Amino acid sequence: MDTMRERFASVTSQLLDDDPRLAVVLADIGVDGFAAAAGRHPDRVVNVGIREQLLIGVGSGLALTGLRPIMHTFASFLVERPFEQVKLDFGHQGVGGVLVSAGGSYDWPSGGYTHMSPGDLALLDTLDGWTVHVPGHPDEAETLLRQAAAAGDDKVYVRLSVQVNQAPRVVDGARFQRLREGRRGVVVTVGPMLDNVLAATEGLDVGVLYATTVRPFDAEGLRAATGAADASDVVIVEPYLAGTSTRFANDALADRPHRVLGLGVGRRELRRYGQLDEHLAAHGLDTRGLRERIAGFLPAGS
Repeated sequence: MDTMRERFASVTSQLLDDDPRLAVVLADIGVDGFAAAAGRHPDRVVNVGIREQLLIGVGSGLALTGLRPIMHTFASFLVERPFEQVKLDFGHQGVGGVLVSAGGSYDWPSGGYTHMSPGDLALLDTLDGWTVHVPGHPDEAETLLRQAAAAGDDKVYVRLSVQVNQAPRVVDGARFQRLREGRRGVVVTVGPMLDNVLAATEGLDVGVLYATTVRPFDAEGLRAATGAADASDVVIVEPYLAGTSTRFANDALADRPHRVLGLGVGRRELRRYGQLDEHLAAHGLDTRGLRERIAGFLPAGS
């Protein structure tokens, strides 16, 4: 199976052939994957070098000319480092584009903390109007990338990851999918967290919702799922900063008694970088850690 980044490069290269409005802007990361496309479309595949603020600036400039820019690098260099440019060059100027990140929270541990961005989505949440996709499989990434490229002048963030689920789900770029029914509460699992959550909740009388599009937050889907349960107890399992989406769940359930537990990446920096599975375990996002915390949160009898 190819990786999400490999699928991104192949799909986007094809889209460049099909849609003259699309352009790709890179900052040295991912250049090899677009070598052939750059040969065919040298005016619409731009590498600005290791200049992440310029990456966003060039992308917004292309958007102002009527193009649909797709900008790509590691999440820490795409959202955190050039955040002022994301805020002003896209939001303030009222233009759209597609940010496609790699690296995520700890996909490349040997790269160190400079290449980790568990707070990327929390940072984007301070801005208005961003759609955010978090696929859990390369097939889902392809579907969501195609939607993002065709999304008019919308502002879209696509968060790719090394961690993937074994099998893809059919995604629509909008609603949460209800995978399991349960009476003791609902677990919302985001993107690549799905397989671990399904294993962790096996035998628990709990509903499971699968989210690959997290902004806008599917409040209606969450309300429907909790309405089918005996208790409005919600656990949100996210592959980024713990608690990033809890306020959206609280808002969705504001008119009924409820509890929300946010599980994700902790704020403490893990300086022994190790491997990806060791980070999952350290943050309690492996099957064992999730089982303990979900079961401990749910009402008695689950």
